[in-house]
Amino acid sequence: MNRIRAFLLRRRTHGRDGGYSTETVLVIALLVALAAGAVGAISTAVMDKAESISLD
Repeated sequence: MNRIRAFLLRRRTHGRDGGYSTETVLVIALLVALAAGAVGAISTAVMDKAESISLD
């Protein structure tokens, strides 16, 4: 029982990642938001240009 307790205590104190996964999720969410904004801006520019083409 003491071995299990010691193992769990070591895992609890040494297994911390310091919020790395939370930071990673936030950075990825920011990158996704920036990519969505870029796609929106580019698609608007392309659609405006396509609508200005005269087929006469």
